[in-house]
Amino acid sequence: MELWLEKLKTMTLLYAEDEEGIRKPMVNSLSYYLKEVIEAKNGEEGLDLYDTKRPDIILTDLRMPVRDGLYMVKEIRKIDKKTPMLMITAHTDKEYLLSAIELKIEKYIIKPVALDELLSALRLCIEEIESERTIFFECRGCKFDFKNRLLVQNNGEETELTHKESDFLELLLRKKGMVVSYDEIEMSVWKEEFMSIAALRTLVKTLRKKLHSNFIKNHSLAGYSFEI
Repeated sequence: MELWLEKLKTMTLLYAEDEEGIRKPMVNSLSYYLKEVIEAKNGEEGLDLYDTKRPDIILTDLRMPVRDGLYMVKEIRKIDKKTPMLMITAHTDKEYLLSAIELKIEKYIIKPVALDELLSALRLCIEEIESERTIFFECRGCKFDFKNRLLVQNNGEETELTHKESDFLELLLRKKGMVVSYDEIEMSVWKEEFMSIAALRTLVKTLRKKLHSNFIKNHSLAGYSFEI
């Protein structure tokens, strides 16, 4: 068994989903991989269970009755900035999610949810839990200083990144080896602005020049990834 799966077996997960026909089968599947899966029927119940159980990971549907997933996540983030969170959304929820940009969601999972995609997202959560976020990311003679938005070469040469370049590179590095979708890039980098494909391509072209390498890979009609 891979190490991250072994670590997942020690974790508890809070899962908020109002539709029992979706929630129960998912709980049965996830229970095989986790120590415990805690069920909530809506955001209000999820908040109560978070207070009493303090789960390691939170998985929530976005739209639910009584209190929705966005409300629950916002309330939790007021006191907890670290617990990894995954949010399940529909394609039509994009505008609704603009207010969730600052909530540090590990991944937005589009319905219908496939188990393999969910497991990949849980792997990201394990990596987030297991490692403190380092100030520097080092790659083939180049360091990325997250804090100061700088690329630092071995010879000491420093190249400043724009906010969009820094946010984009950080997003790719956090999900190294995985394809980051256009929607996720737009939400995380452009935030409340509209992102055109031309603007994204220009950003990638400029960033590749600053990196002096082609680590950023284009996946046609899907998104981008960072490959070493």
